[in-house]
Amino acid sequence: MNVAVKEPGRFFALCLDTFRAIFRWPFQWREFIEQSWFIVSVTVIPTMLVAIPFGGILSLQVGGLIRQLGAQSYTGATAVVAIVREASPLVTSLLVAGAAGSAMCADIGSRKIREEIDAMEVLGINPLHRLVVPRMFACAFIALFLNGLVSVVGLVGGYVFNVMLQNGTPGAYLASFNAIAQLPDLLQAEFKAFVFGITAGLVAAYKGLNAKGGPKGVGDAVNQTVVITFMLLFVENFIISTLYFQFVPSKGM
Repeated sequence: MNVAVKEPGRFFALCLDTFRAIFRWPFQWREFIEQSWFIVSVTVIPTMLVAIPFGGILSLQVGGLIRQLGAQSYTGATAVVAIVREASPLVTSLLVAGAAGSAMCADIGSRKIREEIDAMEVLGINPLHRLVVPRMFACAFIALFLNGLVSVVGLVGGYVFNVMLQNGTPGAYLASFNAIAQLPDLLQAEFKAFVFGITAGLVAAYKGLNAKGGPKGVGDAVNQTVVITFMLLFVENFIISTLYFQFVPSKGM
C-alpha cells in the first residue's frame, strides 16, 4: 500500500517539475533534434510494417460485417473511422513506448547508475531541463508524424485487402471516405498521439532517474517503463475517446 501511494506521488511530482523546467531558457534544441532523429530511426520501419496488416485486418473484419448488413459501399468510410480515430494513435503510442521509451529509459538509467545525474546536479545543471524536457517533446513531436504515417499506410493496406481479397469496388471504397469521418476525428487522433508521446517520455524519464542496483536495475526499469506506459496509454485513450464522443457529434450519413 505504501508503494502504491508513493510511486504515483513521485511520478506526479516529476511531471510538475518537468513542466516547470519547460519554461527555463535556453531550450536544448540539439538534444531535441538528436532524440527526434533517434526516435524516427527506431520507429518508422516497424510502424509501417505494423500498420499494413493492421489496416488489412480491420478492412477484412469490417468488410465482412458490412457485407452481411448489405452496406458494402460504406466499407471505406468505416475503415477510415476505425483506423484514423482509434487504431493509428494506439499503434503509434505502443511503438513509441516500446521502442523509443525503453531506449530513453535505458540511457537515463545508465547515466543514473554511473552517477552522471548526480554530477550534473553538483554542477548546477538541472537534469530535467537538460535531459527530460527535450526527450519528452521529441516523443510527442515524432508521435504526431507517426500517427499520420500509420493512418496513410493503414488505409492503403485496407484498400488493397478490400479490393484484392474481398472483391470490393475501388471507386466505392474511395468515394465513401468522408461519409462518416470528419476533420475532428483526425484532430482527436493527433491530440491522442501528442498526449501519448508526452506520457511515454515522462514514464521513461521517471523510471530511468530512479533506477537502482546496477545494470540489472536498469533492465528492470526498462521493463517497468514499457508495462506502465502501456497501462497509462489505454486509460488515457479511454478518457479522451469518452470526452470526444460527449462533445463532438457524430457525422450523419
